[in-house]
Amino acid sequence: MKDYGKITIGVLALQGDFERHLHQIALLGAKPRPVKLPRDLEQTHALIIPGGESTTMNILIDRFNLRSPLLEFGRTRAVYGTCAGMIMLSKNIINNKSGVVPLGLIDIDVDRNGYGRQIYSFEDILKVDLGEGMRNLNVDFIRAPKVVRVGKGVKVVAVHAGLPVMVASGRILASSFHAELEDDVTILKYFTDNFL
Repeated sequence: MKDYGKITIGVLALQGDFERHLHQIALLGAKPRPVKLPRDLEQTHALIIPGGESTTMNILIDRFNLRSPLLEFGRTRAVYGTCAGMIMLSKNIINNKSGVVPLGLIDIDVDRNGYGRQIYSFEDILKVDLGEGMRNLNVDFIRAPKVVRVGKGVKVVAVHAGLPVMVASGRILASSFHAELEDDVTILKYFTDNFL
């Protein structure tokens, strides 16, 4: 087990539900750090790109000159993207009418809002084995992206209704769903223990 107190995990805090991620990081015992500017990535061991609105997130990443620092960070350190974060980490976006430019840090293609608009959002129990036996986790799909292609070297970590909903490659983890709305830190612990 890691000494979480020595780990600083940043959360991209431009838009979206970054506060819940900061809360979960504190629950884990690690040090949470909001990331709004490139300098905020310094002395940060890992980064979470939260859910939110990918079009707005894309605009703000460029406005705050974060695109190059995020790419550099993601090439050498651990990054976890949830929902809109998965969209931003992907290689290609289907139905990309807003012109979002993904970071391309994981070789997947996603269909933005593939699970439907806000009205079709749902909560479900995900059965997943993260190395400590099968667990049931409450997760939320909120205007969630659907993974439509998984590249070579990308591991499918979890599926829902036969489709990949959590994938990993190198130090990058991405999920279609939100797990941060609960106080259960299972997925955050998995990320911290296995990707840092």
